[in-house]
Amino acid sequence: MQVRKKISGISAALVLILLISACGGSNTSQSNAPAETAGQHAEHHESHTAANGDLREATASSDELPSFLDSKPEELVNVYRLAAEHSDLLDWIPCYCGCGTIAGHTSSRNCFIYEVQEDGTMVWDDHGTRCGTCLDIAFTAVMKQKEGLSVPEIRQFIEARYAESGEPTPTPQYTGV
Repeated sequence: MQVRKKISGISAALVLILLISACGGSNTSQSNAPAETAGQHAEHHESHTAANGDLREATASSDELPSFLDSKPEELVNVYRLAAEHSDLLDWIPCYCGCGTIAGHTSSRNCFIYEVQEDGTMVWDDHGTRCGTCLDIAFTAVMKQKEGLSVPEIRQFIEARYAESGEPTPTPQYTGV
């Protein structure tokens, strides 16, 4: 029951975030902070800015969130947690915000996680902090998985919902492995 209340609270807050967020090539004033400032909060974090303006920050593992989330709303932080916990799902889910073109993303996962290195280091991407489409796709995909839908069913749902929104990322079809 408590988990259900938390998910309902996250849903309501996500709707609010989606109403005030928009995706695009421009950064908000908060995301224009220099990488050094974001990195000062945790000495084990390494951060840099990608060519498209996205901030990328490395942490020791998926258990340690990036410092660029420190000043963000809890609901947004929770979507990043969900993205880390369900990155295997998001690998198969396309994003429709245009990030495939502007940021070279290949799936919804890349809006939150740039890469996981061999040693387990997580390289986070702040793109999702500025994009309501990214947040909605990731959150919806995870909730649909929790409802019992398969990866192909979730992808079909997302594709139908966003078909008119724009060009999807070049996400491969689920292979069942």
